[in-house]
Amino acid sequence: MNKHRVAVLAVDGVLPIDLGIPTQIFNARPNTPYELTVCGDTEGAVTTSAGFTLGLTAGLEALAEADTVIVPGFEDYRRPPHPRVRAALKLAGRAGIRIASICTGAFAVAAAGLLDGRTVTTHWASADDLEELYPLLRVDRNVLYIDNDTILTSAGVTAGIDLCLHLVRKDLGAAVANDIAREIVASPHRAGGQAQYITRSLPAPRATTLAGTREWALRGLEGDLTIPELAGHAGVSPRTLTRLWRQETGVSPHQWLLTARINRARELLETTDLQVEQIATRCGLGSGANMRARFRDAVGIPPTTYRRAFQHGAP
Repeated sequence: MNKHRVAVLAVDGVLPIDLGIPTQIFNARPNTPYELTVCGDTEGAVTTSAGFTLGLTAGLEALAEADTVIVPGFEDYRRPPHPRVRAALKLAGRAGIRIASICTGAFAVAAAGLLDGRTVTTHWASADDLEELYPLLRVDRNVLYIDNDTILTSAGVTAGIDLCLHLVRKDLGAAVANDIAREIVASPHRAGGQAQYITRSLPAPRATTLAGTREWALRGLEGDLTIPELAGHAGVSPRTLTRLWRQETGVSPHQWLLTARINRARELLETTDLQVEQIATRCGLGSGANMRARFRDAVGIPPTTYRRAFQHGAP
């Protein structure tokens, strides 16, 4: 595999948890081509929001040499990073280097002028600030991440895991991304958005959780999994199930199941030689024709094209 250089840009006041996410996911592994660098403005000390100073492995020149730049969140996000940092980010963006931000890292990318005219996301509690400071962009407050090809943004904190696993999935396929997810004990793909995390005034207390039913559904994707079946497993009415499901995941049961079925189809396309019709049956997508249509809508390419690109470590 050709090496893929990942530069994690540590801005002064960087949030340690945001910094840890990409350094863990893009750390060197035998089955990935990633070469990781933690870089920053070496002309000044880079101190985390927790107060300790980072030992950087490279300066801002690493951004121009990277294939992917990741910008973790930082504490004083209303104040733009140093002009040297903004200039280096702008040059990387103009060169077409893939840039991804985690949480309030979007403020640094916006300060470099790279988010103008785009729909982006950030931590839901910082969304109003981002739109106020950079009125040429629009914030989607509900999604976990947004992929604009060379510019990607994620919602708050752990949504950075979703974004980084998404990048691995794009680069190397679902099987490798799933392996890393298992290693770090994370979900390979979370359906839904930030709606499930935003505090609402006086929510009625709920003793019921559908986590067990969702796990049960994942083990039986080949079945129909109708709303009454899901409700029966959860021990609630169909109406209550639909309401609780949306509250807990941010999406309807139908949307959640379709995402889960497509993810299973991707993994089977990568790791088996099963025909499309067989995969459709195993994933509960019905016919081969239906799977092809659903897969293309979700992934952007037909199943056969996806298989040629990702089967058995094709990249």
